Amino acid sequence: MDCILAETVHGVSIKYGLENDMYCESGLISLYSKAGKFDSACKVFDNSTERKLGSWNAIIGGFSQGGRAKEAIQMFILLMKNGFYPDDVTMVSVTSACGSLGDLNLAFQLHKCVFLAKNLEKSDILMNNSVIDMYGKCGRMDLAYNVFSRMEEKNVLSWTSMIVGYAMHGHVSDALEFFNRMRETGVRPNHVTFVGVLSASRPRWVAGLHHYGCMVDLLGRAGLLDEAKMMVEEMPMKANVVIWGCLMGACEKYGNVKMGEWVAKHLIEMEPGMTGYLWLCQIFTPVMACGKKLRG
Repeated sequence: MDCILAETVHGVSIKYGLENDMYCESGLISLYSKAGKFDSACKVFDNSTERKLGSWNAIIGGFSQGGRAKEAIQMFILLMKNGFYPDDVTMVSVTSACGSLGDLNLAFQLHKCVFLAKNLEKSDILMNNSVIDMYGKCGRMDLAYNVFSRMEEKNVLSWTSMIVGYAMHGHVSDALEFFNRMRETGVRPNHVTFVGVLSASRPRWVAGLHHYGCMVDLLGRAGLLDEAKMMVEEMPMKANVVIWGCLMGACEKYGNVKMGEWVAKHLIEMEPGMTGYLWLCQIFTPVMACGKKLRG
């Protein structure tokens, strides 16, 4: 996030007298936090004349997402002292901060606060997922499972939090069992799920290039092209021609011309000669044709 852009937006809000608008105020706090300008974010927060819960959520979320967990917890305590009741947005940020600290005693207290923030008109799936993640990072997968098992509705994040939590603490069989159960229920995994499965398997073997290649191919075949792309970008080693080819094949299958062009650039860099270029064109032509057909 560009700091200059944040300051420009702030200047425009002052010019039009919107700096005290509660939506503008919380937006500026979030904007400065994402730009890493926490001093400016705090200044907007401190200068607020009629501070609402949205501003508290913005500053707590900013600290939590910015890796300043202790400050996020301190702001949460201050929120409570000022007579505000947290909502689901507050608790997601705070439980995430607690997970980063690994403070189990604090986790117990925050779990109680989650019940205060429950809204009967809204699904509490987001908060429950955050509690599962918190307990997992604190090393209490038994408590994470208790929350998970009582959830009436579960999504990919619910399952992934359990899988990653088990993997993080070396519970290989539990992580793989949950992955199988997740597939049986018809929930589609994302790239984080696969990273969790790979992490769980690490005690048995060290993930190599061919393992990542299998994952990229699997994600691509399932149509999860963004996840496959992210897997390639986050690999601890450089992708080879085979992996790029798998991703290109997925682009061809699903007609994703934009990603196909991105893959093509990498393949050209790896095969700069004429022979490689002609081979690339033969692969890429169907992708372009498919894209034109989809565009009608």
